[in-house]
Amino acid sequence: MEATDIPVPGTLPTVIGVRGARQNNLRDVDVDVPLWRTVAVVGVSGSGKTSLAIGTLYAEGMHRFLDGLSTYSRRRLSQAQRPDVDRIDHLPPALALRQRPPIPGPRSTVGTMSEVLNVLRLMMSRLGSHLCPNGHRVAPSIATLREEIVCPVCGAHFEHPSAESFAFNSYGACPACQGLGVRSEVDVATLVPDPDKTIAEGAVLPWNSGGRRLSMYAAGQLGVRLDVPYRSLTDQERDIVLRGEPVRQQVTLHSGRNARAVQLSVNYDNAVAAVERSLRSDNERTRRLVQRFLVTRVCSVCHGTRLRPEALASQLGGRNIAEISALTLDGLRGFAAGLPAGLPAELSRLTTGLLAELDGRLTPLLEVGLGYLTLDRAGATLSTGERQRIELTSTVRASTTGMLYVLDEPSVGLHPSNVAGLRRTLTALAGNGNSVVVVEHEREIVRSADWVIELGPAAGAKGGTVIAQGTPGQLETDPHSIIGPFLAGAVAVTRDRPARPGPGPGPGGQIVLDVSDLYNLHDVTAAFPLHRLTALAGPSGAGKTALVLDSLIPAARALLSASALPGHVRRLDLAGIRQVVQVDASPIGQNARSTPATYSGAFDQIRSVFAGSAYARRRRWKPGHFSFNTREGQCPTCRGLGAIDLDVQYLPDITVQCPTCHGARFNDATLAVRIDGLTIADVLGLTVDDALERFAERARVAAALRPVSEVGLGYLRLGEPTPSLSGGESQRLRIASRLRASQRGALYVFDEPSTGLHPLDVATLAGVFDRLLRAGATIIVIDHDLDLLAAADHLIDMGPGGGPDGGRILAAGTPEDVARAPASVTGPWLADHLGVAGSKAAENK
Repeated sequence: MEATDIPVPGTLPTVIGVRGARQNNLRDVDVDVPLWRTVAVVGVSGSGKTSLAIGTLYAEGMHRFLDGLSTYSRRRLSQAQRPDVDRIDHLPPALALRQRPPIPGPRSTVGTMSEVLNVLRLMMSRLGSHLCPNGHRVAPSIATLREEIVCPVCGAHFEHPSAESFAFNSYGACPACQGLGVRSEVDVATLVPDPDKTIAEGAVLPWNSGGRRLSMYAAGQLGVRLDVPYRSLTDQERDIVLRGEPVRQQVTLHSGRNARAVQLSVNYDNAVAAVERSLRSDNERTRRLVQRFLVTRVCSVCHGTRLRPEALASQLGGRNIAEISALTLDGLRGFAAGLPAGLPAELSRLTTGLLAELDGRLTPLLEVGLGYLTLDRAGATLSTGERQRIELTSTVRASTTGMLYVLDEPSVGLHPSNVAGLRRTLTALAGNGNSVVVVEHEREIVRSADWVIELGPAAGAKGGTVIAQGTPGQLETDPHSIIGPFLAGAVAVTRDRPARPGPGPGPGGQIVLDVSDLYNLHDVTAAFPLHRLTALAGPSGAGKTALVLDSLIPAARALLSASALPGHVRRLDLAGIRQVVQVDASPIGQNARSTPATYSGAFDQIRSVFAGSAYARRRRWKPGHFSFNTREGQCPTCRGLGAIDLDVQYLPDITVQCPTCHGARFNDATLAVRIDGLTIADVLGLTVDDALERFAERARVAAALRPVSEVGLGYLRLGEPTPSLSGGESQRLRIASRLRASQRGALYVFDEPSTGLHPLDVATLAGVFDRLLRAGATIIVIDHDLDLLAAADHLIDMGPGGGPDGGRILAAGTPEDVARAPASVTGPWLADHLGVAGSKAAENK
């Protein structure tokens, strides 16, 4: 009998039983979440999806883990609030992959984040050829696997390079940049901004502060003329100023009324050395003052490879580790497939094992559409969706079992062509014996789930209940389900919206951009019609960001400020555009002090209302007294944050509710003032829609809040921290702040505005876009959501792949035109979504 023959006990639980969940807007929710399956949690924005998945299931799972820590840690954690729920049965240990993974530090790359580089470093160590001290290349063999290698040519003995020898975060780091690949260097052009000045008049800026002026006099003793314009100096004189040797020089100064001569012995610092010496100063102000003279450049020693020369000497398949890291992940798989032919047969077992390990790390990355990334790509340059997918593939590779994985919008930034790979990844997680809960709006992901739980029916206080649950097929016909019709094929945004005024494409009616060479863009010309909604589609890495965010926006801003165009932009015709507004999904604010009330400007008006009360007037309180950012109004314990952080040994800080104000943020005196029975803290607890109703008679408050409601954010509470909003919510809140401004000559650029949006929310967003367009704006969006792409007036499809396989405009025109275009990579999915006869590619989708 084998271990695998032992039957699984029939008494194992089959569901996580949640009873009486009241976290945030959940209203005593009782729901069973199937175990060992993929469960999609859906609903309109603000319906309680995240409150159930992250705020209840994941939070309670983490608390149960923390309960297993030491007595000291548990004592410190006793104040931490658990989810507001009566009971959760059979909850596995939980891990969460959030919608916004943290931005990696400067030492992180795709290779380190995915751990592909770990395998590659080991392969380079064991299967690579290494240089002996006399420059002979030693091919890999059984003999070279020892700790000491003997060169077969000259007999020299040298240490076998370990995997750490090729790590830029360890022994292999470039000594000049410490493995960062870039260095902050002195920008010589900033040292003398006005060459028409003489040195005596202060032409050389680093010599103008304090004792640095002595170097100016020393330069005079070294033969530099101080009384002629800097531009008139000879090359030799300029070389002394910028790169002169550090010498000790006698200088004569004249001081006092009698011009008494004083001789000093001065250590000469050239202008560059003066900046470098100030950077080493213990005085923070001194270091800050010279930052203006610095520029970050690729390290001139390692040329951006991050590695020391010795690490670059070894080769695998004829390439060093930096050259291999510069390959795309797709290219790396092809490179690895050709390695066995060039390696000795005696190493075949080792080769096979390492290649299998490499393939195991590459395959999940390729399946979720990241094949265009290179291993040396800096982690900080990745999009939110790319970072989340790398985290997801690392989780799958761990092959854990019995875990609860809670994923928040894993399809962010994913082209429809890559959704199948994500589905396989989620299936693999559940197939390993895990439970997968996915907060998602992407219909293909929802359709592939084993079970769907839908919350609603609306947002905020009108949501928080389970309105439907079952298999995707059951929800399609459930009359209570809101997502059901969309799973069955309904279109969220109708194409019969009112025609908009304004010129169409043609002379003077479109923005024209011509890019010469940037990343994978080579000689690309794109046109964007004025007063229309233009959408850019295409796989990740196809060049959409490079075209719009890295080319159009900086070029437009340069043109509007009468500056030179970026070097890679040959031409830009703005066709009358007078302002550029970039709306991204980055968090608004840094902490809980930023709220929808403060961001919209409504809080200023609300504070004025409270300051106008009889109670406040008697005490001569100004509006500032009703701010949680001022000492007069804020709680003295939490300083107006409503929460405090606890330091818990080696764990991350734990945030708990303030024990003094209990989350109200204000001191007792301020909370004594009431308007219509509400304190200022009560008002911050209202939703935007509730506040609009309460303050309907106060025009200034209502005017500030109405745009927030109009963009579909009426469910937000006035006092909730804006950094906690989803990417889509952050974008719409930014739009709301612009709705009352003039839109004439305005160009709006949105990056993934559909992030986190239910199909009905996408329809609301399209309505907001229509309002901006009718007011005279021009809109460009980068997105993958088929509802939004179908609602565009003009669509540009890029591809056909990512990285070197992208960078081309495959099709442009109306959504129907692109759906029928034979070369379009988005066309097949768009044709199916619109129900139009597509290209042959659509038939083979």
